[in-house]
Amino acid sequence: MKTAVVVFPGSNCDRDVAVAVENITGTKPHMVWHRDTELPEVDLVVLPGGFSYGDYLRAGAMAAHSPIMRTVKDKAERGLPVLGICNGFQVLTEMGLLPGALMKNRGIKFINRFVHTRVEQSQTIFTNKYSAGTVISIPIAHSIGNYFADEATLDRLETRGLVAFRYCDEAGELRDDANPNGSARNIAGIYNETKTVLGYMPHPERACDPLTGGTDGRGIFESLLGALS
Repeated sequence: MKTAVVVFPGSNCDRDVAVAVENITGTKPHMVWHRDTELPEVDLVVLPGGFSYGDYLRAGAMAAHSPIMRTVKDKAERGLPVLGICNGFQVLTEMGLLPGALMKNRGIKFINRFVHTRVEQSQTIFTNKYSAGTVISIPIAHSIGNYFADEATLDRLETRGLVAFRYCDEAGELRDDANPNGSARNIAGIYNETKTVLGYMPHPERACDPLTGGTDGRGIFESLLGALS
């Protein structure tokens, strides 16, 4: 599986993603600078976490207009899989590849800790190594992770099976106190209409090695490896 990781000024998880991808797929990803205009021939694009352009203007807003993102958007609309993690999720909503927006956490504060999220769909290229309903422990690190969309959009996400992950407790219950940032309907990740684009607020790349506290995030990269190789 050939992967491209887009690097923006302020990205701070691009190397973490690269290490996770290489360790799991056995292939070192291409690191693509935001000012580039062409992508190499790849099976997957990852938009990593961090603070692209220092979160100036609005988180992800400036990155969404980087030269490389015109190519990413064009290829994503033609079916190239894209995984956006944390800031990458914010970029995807700013680009219009995913609906809704990420807002300030309801408690305003930056949150950095492990949370539980529940796998809502297991028949996708991102989650086929999990079972639906599986609860995974994944770290979050953000201050702008409160997913928001209008009720019609949320209903459409629900009815079309486009909610990928929800914040939950250890048993998989969708309690409000298990929702770390106040996201609508406990949503932690969503797909586009064809389920080839995933935006996910937690950091699976930080949960791929026991040395960093867990391996529950490996399933996403292993699913992609199985689907795209």
